[in-house]
Amino acid sequence: MTVTFDATWWLILVFVTDIAIRIAAVIIVPRNRRPTAAMAWLLAIYFIPLIGVFLFLLIGNPRLPRKRRRMQQQINTYIQDTSASLDFGTLRPHAPDWFTSLVTLNRNLGAMPLAGDNAAHLISDYQQSLDEMAAAIRRATRYVHIEFYILQTDPSTDNLFRAMEEVAARGVTVRVLLDHWANRGKPFYKETLKRLDAMGAQWHLMLPVQPFKGKYQRPDLRNHRKLLVIDGNVAFMGSQNVTDSTYNLKKNIKRGLHWVDLMARLEGPVVASVNAVFLSDWFSETGEILTDEIDLFNVSSGPGDLDCQIIPSGPGFEFENNLRLFLALIYYAQRKVIIVSPYFVPDEALLLAITTACHRGLHVELFVSEEGDQAIVYHAQRSYYEVLLRAGVKIWMYRKPYILHSKSMTIDDGFGIIGSSNMDMRSFGLNMEISMLVRGEQFVTEMRDVEASYRALSRQLTLEEWEKQPLRSTVLDNLARLTSALQ
Repeated sequence: MTVTFDATWWLILVFVTDIAIRIAAVIIVPRNRRPTAAMAWLLAIYFIPLIGVFLFLLIGNPRLPRKRRRMQQQINTYIQDTSASLDFGTLRPHAPDWFTSLVTLNRNLGAMPLAGDNAAHLISDYQQSLDEMAAAIRRATRYVHIEFYILQTDPSTDNLFRAMEEVAARGVTVRVLLDHWANRGKPFYKETLKRLDAMGAQWHLMLPVQPFKGKYQRPDLRNHRKLLVIDGNVAFMGSQNVTDSTYNLKKNIKRGLHWVDLMARLEGPVVASVNAVFLSDWFSETGEILTDEIDLFNVSSGPGDLDCQIIPSGPGFEFENNLRLFLALIYYAQRKVIIVSPYFVPDEALLLAITTACHRGLHVELFVSEEGDQAIVYHAQRSYYEVLLRAGVKIWMYRKPYILHSKSMTIDDGFGIIGSSNMDMRSFGLNMEISMLVRGEQFVTEMRDVEASYRALSRQLTLEEWEKQPLRSTVLDNLARLTSALQ
C-alpha cells in the first residue's frame, strides 16, 4: 500500500495554529503589562513566532511566584504593624509637605518608616569601601548579615573574608545571601562557597534557578541588593559588589575595565530598616523567621541628624517602588536634579519627568559611562541621548576604561537617594533593589563632592557631537531600545 502525503493539510494546520497563537497573544500578552512592553512582545511573537513564544513562556512573567509574593506581603504587614507606634528618632523640623507625602508613599509601598538621628558617610574609593566593611565586621559581637548580588573571594576581598572568618571563630553568627545566577559559573564561585562553609557561615543562594530541586522562577529575575549589617548598629549599602574592581572577568581585564562605585556607612535607627530588608530576604529564601532572635526595631539614636528611609523594591512587590520614588522626587525638585546611573534606559514616565524638569527651568545633569560593559543596555541607553540633549540635560560621560557603576540622585540642596537601583526598566521591574531616601544638607554636600569628582573625570557630550553619530550606531541603538521593552 502506498501512503500519500497531502501537504495541503499540513499547510492548513500550520496556518490555523499560527492564527490561534496570534489571537491568543493579543489576549494574553497585554494583560497588566505596559503598552510598550506588550507591543515589544507582540512584535517578537508575530515576526519570530517560535522564538518569540519560547521566550515569552520562559521570561514573560515579570513577577516572582505567587508564594514568594505572599511572603513579601506578610513581611510588609508585620513591619507596618510592629513599627506603627515606635519612636524612630527625632525628625528634622520644617519638612516640606511634598516630602511628608513622599514618605507616606514609600511607607505604603515598601513598609519602612522614616527615621531620624542618623549618620551617613559616603565611601567612593573601591578598596577603601571593602576594607571599611572588613573593619566593621571585626567589631561584631552578635551577628553579621551580608547580602550582595555578587560575592567573590579574591585578593581584593580577602581582608573582608578574613574578617568574617575571625568573628565566626569567636562565635559571632555570620549569615550570607548571594544571588545564584549572578555568581554561578563566575571566577572563584566554588572557592567562595567552600570558604563560607569552612568558616561556618550560614549561607543561601538568592532566587536560585534549580528546577531539579524544586526552585524555579523566571531566570532573569535577580536580587541586585548590596548591604551589610553588623549587630544592628552599623550598616553599609550602595552600588558596590564584594569582588575585585574588574569582576575578575578576562574580558574586563583585557579591556582594562574597572568599576567605580559608591557606598554609604550608616549609623542610627535606619540600620534597623536595612536589617529588615535582609531578614525579609532570608525569610523568603529559607522560610526561617529570625524575629525571635533579632528584634527588627530595637533602635537607638545615632550620632547624626539625617532623616532616612529605606525603600525596597522588586518583583515581589505589587508596584515599582523605586520608579515611583524617582518620579516623585524629580517632579518635586525646584532648582536642580543630578542623576548618576550606569544603566540609564528610562520608561516613558521617567523620560517625561526628566525632560519636563528641563522645561520647568531646572538644572539637570546625567552621569553615565563613556564605555559600556553590556552591549544591548549600552546601545539602548544611547538611543535616549538626543531627546535628553535637546531638552537641555547636561550629559557627562565618565571616561573609559572605567565603568561608573554608582547609583544616586540629588535634588536641590537637601534631598538625595543612594542605593543599588539603576534607572532602567530592569531595575524597576525585574531586580530586587534597595534605595535610601535622605533629607539633610550634610549628606547632599557629600554627594555634591562626589558628583564634582565624577565631573572632573568626565567629558560633556554635546548635541553637536551627537548629531555626527554614524548611521550604523543609530540603527544599533534603536534595535537595542526595542529589545529593552521585553519585560
